[in-house]
Amino acid sequence: MDSLKTAADLVALLKEKKATVGSIESMTGGLIAATITSVSGASEVFKGSIVSYSPDVKINIVGVKEETIAKYGVVSYEVASEMANYGRKLLDVDYCVSITGNAGPTQEEDNKGVGTVFVSLVSKNYVWGLPLALKGDRQTIREDATRVVIDFIYKAVESIK
Repeated sequence: MDSLKTAADLVALLKEKKATVGSIESMTGGLIAATITSVSGASEVFKGSIVSYSPDVKINIVGVKEETIAKYGVVSYEVASEMANYGRKLLDVDYCVSITGNAGPTQEEDNKGVGTVFVSLVSKNYVWGLPLALKGDRQTIREDATRVVIDFIYKAVESIK
């Protein structure tokens, strides 16, 4: 994962594009936000984050429908997509990324294995999805997911002319 774009790269690109970003995080527990805001000047482009760790917060705060969780489980692209879509409006950002997954060490009741992660990134006109199958212990999975997500945001933002 050494060739991935860093948070500093992302902040510089967002400044160049005059764009803002926010995050709605579950399994990373705010690590994406912490990583981006560790970069000097991030306040110009990063507007905020919500850690929606429990299903109740996903439903009551970040706009995930109960039916979506019942049908697909909290670890699903559908839940990640609803988190990002509502989060973009809630945080009033150009791009909103969301992440939900199972960092372990145990498998959840919905049979999503440890290391199963779903990411969604939305803008006004685009929606991107990224499924991940990560290996390692809980902290390694969270850190690897964060690095991949920052690179994912960078590449998506860079792709828009």
